[in-house]
Amino acid sequence: MKQWYEELFTNYVDKYEKESFTQGTMGEVDFIESEINHDKNCKILDVGCGTGRHTIELTKRGYSVTGVDLSQNMLEKARENASNAGFEIDFRQADARDLPFKGEFDLVIMLCEGGFPLMETDQMNFQILESAARSLNDKGKLIFTTLNGLFPLFHSVKDFINANSKSQTNSGNTFDLMTFRDKYRFETEDDDGNKLILNCNERYYVPSEITWLLKSLGFNEIGIYGCKLGEFSKNDVLTVEDYEMLVITEY
Repeated sequence: MKQWYEELFTNYVDKYEKESFTQGTMGEVDFIESEINHDKNCKILDVGCGTGRHTIELTKRGYSVTGVDLSQNMLEKARENASNAGFEIDFRQADARDLPFKGEFDLVIMLCEGGFPLMETDQMNFQILESAARSLNDKGKLIFTTLNGLFPLFHSVKDFINANSKSQTNSGNTFDLMTFRDKYRFETEDDDGNKLILNCNERYYVPSEITWLLKSLGFNEIGIYGCKLGEFSKNDVLTVEDYEMLVITEY
């Protein structure tokens, strides 16, 4: 049985690229470049690369980037986008929990909930962090965004999503204070105009959890910040107003 995120990205590629949350690529890549000091020798892995927006932009700027995603349809679009931009990029289908790399990369990025924290169990989500850590060399850095568990304590996730999405509707949201999981009914149309209804389940994390998980993987330097679309910055202190958090960690 397919999970909701697998069903969603079977035929939701063109719609995905038009969503508001995919429009901040340039500013996000500017930030990534600053975090690696514009070092063109930096080897980068983009986990949950989707249609390749960060992978392709980083490649345009002269970096060696590998993109992985679970969805074959997303990867086909990524390859098409790369070809249209004049690049041949190493895009691979892989499960983020079991990446085929060991110590190969200087930087791993996981942005816009490309895998973590969509898994059905906390253990599965942790396996994604483990796999990303395993892909890094001993001086590597991990940059990812994830859902901020402080946000739903003070705000309606349903209202936030419905106000910020062009083509999807959330309803029946139930945020569980014991598990920090939000379960909801997701309605949209796929790329062919067919109605798509999914029962979704997403995990929100609080900063202390993220810190503990990363320290258990051997990371020493851990920074957690507010996350603004297309405007990542270490100057943004995480607050209850941030739907996502930006995490930057290294050994």
